[in-house]
Amino acid sequence: MQSRLVKWTGRVGLGSLLLLAFPLCPFTVTDSSLAQAADQADLLDINAATAEQLKTLPGISEAYAETIIKGRPYQRKDELVQKKILPRAMYEGIKYKIVAKQK
Repeated sequence: MQSRLVKWTGRVGLGSLLLLAFPLCPFTVTDSSLAQAADQADLLDINAATAEQLKTLPGISEAYAETIIKGRPYQRKDELVQKKILPRAMYEGIKYKIVAKQK
């Protein structure tokens, strides 16, 4: 009887220990600064991009690309809407893919 109780207690104790250990050991390691750096590396600089690069953005045609280039320099990316370069709906579709870097 006591040996069953010892085995059961050992199993329950080990199971509890494993359940408590899993939250302490994440399956994937994420570093928000690395993720953010990778996201920023993918951003297109509207102050330096060529017409061909701008046309890779959703909804940007040759005409919009040329208008963006002619409106340079931009202090902030939302100036595309303020200066009436792009309609608000189009800007909303690309705002997380662009940046207005300063020299």
